[in-house]
Amino acid sequence: MHRIIIHLVVFVTLIFLLIDSDHIPFRASSADHHPVFSDIAVRADEEELRQEIEAVRKEVEQPAENARIDKIWKKIPGKAGIKVNVEASLEKMKKVGTFDRELLVVEEVEPEITLDELQPSPIYRAREDQEQIALLINVSWGEEHIPAILQTLKDANVKANFFIEGKWAKENNQLVEMIKEEGHVIGNHAYNHPDMKRMNKVDSAEQISQTNEIIHAITGDKPIYFAPPSGSFNDGVIQAASDQGMETILWSVDTIDWQKPTVPVMMKRVTEKLHPGAFILMHPTPVVEAGLEEMLKAIEDKGYSVSTLDTILNEGR
Repeated sequence: MHRIIIHLVVFVTLIFLLIDSDHIPFRASSADHHPVFSDIAVRADEEELRQEIEAVRKEVEQPAENARIDKIWKKIPGKAGIKVNVEASLEKMKKVGTFDRELLVVEEVEPEITLDELQPSPIYRAREDQEQIALLINVSWGEEHIPAILQTLKDANVKANFFIEGKWAKENNQLVEMIKEEGHVIGNHAYNHPDMKRMNKVDSAEQISQTNEIIHAITGDKPIYFAPPSGSFNDGVIQAASDQGMETILWSVDTIDWQKPTVPVMMKRVTEKLHPGAFILMHPTPVVEAGLEEMLKAIEDKGYSVSTLDTILNEGR
């Protein structure tokens, strides 16, 4: 009897040991421990993430738009497209283990035709979807109004585009330096304000290059934008500027400030014609000095911001 009890105790002990063992032959391994099941689970998770990324990709991606020559507005900048890098997005999301739209890797796609690949032609405005406008201030006189105009621009944290005549720049070095120091774009407005439509290409090129040399000597920079005086030009003028690596800039909204309008009249001209991507022409005149602050406020109220040509003509996003 004593021997039977001992055998029974030993048998029960062995049963408990087997139950606690990881080596029971008939015990199933969990997917967490089995490499085959684990790999299947990982692949399933990756595929689910990939499907979610692909679904959003169709919503996010946008094709690039080529620069073009419009019948009315001539050169119009293009616009970069948007592409989702699926593999890079997947790798980022795998690290956090879940889909997160903020982790999408988005890349720009350049237009097939960019602005500088188009044939020489003037630029009157930026893209139709551009929520920015540019101020063009042509300078060949009116130096007494420039300090106040610069102060108004500074107070509004706005940068403009000053197109400066070469002869005027020689006589007003300090004002040119002041414009440069304030961070505004300086362009070329020919040397002595000629009617360039009546000029040949050689003489036009001389007007442009002479002014470039003067501005470079004062600022250290060579202008890349040219504004023909009074908007007068011919094909030779445009080609002469292009040969020197410059875009010819005109305008789509005119203050006609040289006719000495009142501030309300000037404001009416601007606000009635303001549009996305507008280029607003003005000069250092008494009415601009008096009305610039109000103009900037009206532009802001219509939902636009003021940018330099470098920004507004940029084809990236």
